[in-house]
Amino acid sequence: MTFKHLFTPHEIRGHEIRNRILSTAHQTILVRDGVPTEDMAAYHEARARGGVGLIIMEASRPNSDEISSSYYLDSGKDDCIPGYRLIAEAVHRHGAKILGQINHGGRITYSQDGLQRVAYAPSMVPDHRFHCMPRAMSTEYVRFIIDAFATAAGRLVEAGLDGVELTASHGMLIAQFLNPLTNLRNDVFGGSEEARFRIVTEMLSATRDTIGTDKIIGLRISAEETEPDGLDEAAWLDICRRLNEEPELDYLNVTTGSMMGLAGSVHVVPPMAIDHGYIAPQAGAIKAQVRKSVFVTGRINQPQIAERILAEGWADMCGMTRAMISDADMPNKAQAGRLDDIRACIGCNQACIGHHHMGVRISCIQNPVSGRERELHPHPPARTAKRVVVVGGGPAGMKAAAVAGERGHQVTLCEGSGQLGGQALLAQALPGRGEFGVIVDNLKREMEISGVEVRLNAHVDRDFIERQSPDAVVIATGATPYRPDVEIGEDVHAVDVWQLLKGEVNPGTSVVVADWRCDWTGVGIAEKLAREGSHVRLCVDGEVAGQNLQKYLRWHWVGELQKLGVEIVPYARFYGALGDTAYFMHSLSGNAIECAGMDTLVLAQGHQPLTTLEDELLASPIPILVAGDCRSPRSAEEAVYEGMMAGREV
Repeated sequence: MTFKHLFTPHEIRGHEIRNRILSTAHQTILVRDGVPTEDMAAYHEARARGGVGLIIMEASRPNSDEISSSYYLDSGKDDCIPGYRLIAEAVHRHGAKILGQINHGGRITYSQDGLQRVAYAPSMVPDHRFHCMPRAMSTEYVRFIIDAFATAAGRLVEAGLDGVELTASHGMLIAQFLNPLTNLRNDVFGGSEEARFRIVTEMLSATRDTIGTDKIIGLRISAEETEPDGLDEAAWLDICRRLNEEPELDYLNVTTGSMMGLAGSVHVVPPMAIDHGYIAPQAGAIKAQVRKSVFVTGRINQPQIAERILAEGWADMCGMTRAMISDADMPNKAQAGRLDDIRACIGCNQACIGHHHMGVRISCIQNPVSGRERELHPHPPARTAKRVVVVGGGPAGMKAAAVAGERGHQVTLCEGSGQLGGQALLAQALPGRGEFGVIVDNLKREMEISGVEVRLNAHVDRDFIERQSPDAVVIATGATPYRPDVEIGEDVHAVDVWQLLKGEVNPGTSVVVADWRCDWTGVGIAEKLAREGSHVRLCVDGEVAGQNLQKYLRWHWVGELQKLGVEIVPYARFYGALGDTAYFMHSLSGNAIECAGMDTLVLAQGHQPLTTLEDELLASPIPILVAGDCRSPRSAEEAVYEGMMAGREV
């Protein structure tokens, strides 16, 4: 494919950006005590080395009152300058440009060190996500915040950054001032459209006065906020027309959604169930109204998608953030025509935004090096080439084989079935999860490049290993569905999720799902069966369906289940089944929960590791490494990580 647009330079205020690929602001949890770290520098340097045109660093808070955690950047004090300088130098030496983002959440806030903070907002209007009742800002405090933004911007450019981005997206403070439903003021910053807009004008002017005429200033906005009290698309178009007349503003960075409630939050980091590049037409409508540069993001995970958006004239630059978390070298690979070598992001959200919500450093289920750049240097070449047998063709085995082969070993991967992929093949069969199967394609390509020999339909036991006489064996045989030791009558049509996904059984019209895992398995099979016409009761052994999923994904999925009429029963510990009735115990009260009138009981009770080969080889002198679910059934993230580490160790 020829990229006529993606790798052309783009100029903003005299700064030439080498291509149209953008890494948007995203939390990394690579901050310590409010300042950037060497780990953060290594993370961004990897993307700059990989060919990105522009990096926008994660949101910083311009005054310490707005810091809700030590892992948020604090641009309100001079202590941040050395860390920012370290990152600017690391990015610039590879030819990329870098901006810093400044943000204030307003009413969108949560506790600090266990104590609820005093939140400041335009007016006393509560949000519907963190359930915060804010304190209305005085006029003097608004001016203090404007000055804080400008002063923070000065610190960032002093550190060597090429400019700053101010945040008005996702229902944040600036958006709250622009919104007549959240700005009920009657001073100079409220009461009319012009007055509500004043904070933007004054903030842009103050920032420009502070950082000078040669630095970039951008504004991140939502094309619509998708919340009942949010600004809609028409309102944002009107705002953009006003922004077009602001001489200090250089670009608009367009996303969508809001953090003011649960439904709009899914668009902050849209999962694989949402279409690729879905915000681009809305960005195009904005671009038609403005003379500023327009950036767009939202599920742009492949260079082909970005090229199409640019060719349509919908935007000047494309945010491909998760694409480069998954593969930091994506831009260079695309420019070199190595499209098949790109490790495409699958939009699972597990280790990027999912890690953020757990308060741990960013990573990627497909690329464990992300966020660990200083810890996991390039895979070390093997001192002596060995013959390695990898048993199991799921994500753990495929990653182990690919890494071992890359290091110079002679690797044979043996898979017992006729197809590579393991449980990833089942995951992709669920509604909205089809893209999960891309992880298999990515790992296949990694094995190809590494020269791995693949044997399908290969039964491996101790005799096989002894005949092959390898120098090392990696066991990645996975797991099988687990059935708890409870009474299930012979007259009960009890099946597991795997049987349904393989089309081996008919579920009937009334289904009860006994969901112990509280992850994608239960909610996914519930949606699938409901869409196929069954009445579904999803009984979860937890607080909420999808409890162990990343929260944006969970909220989206629970909303879909409600639309489909799925009954969700929380706190339901499976106890047994007789006839047409499944029995559960309320996990808090101990009371019985009965689900009568079912045709089929679907067991989503987790998995048990397959350890047969490991047990057979216990006395073998051949070095053995074990990775993935056969160690302990977990997720693809642990499988890929352990596979990689086994490949590095062998």
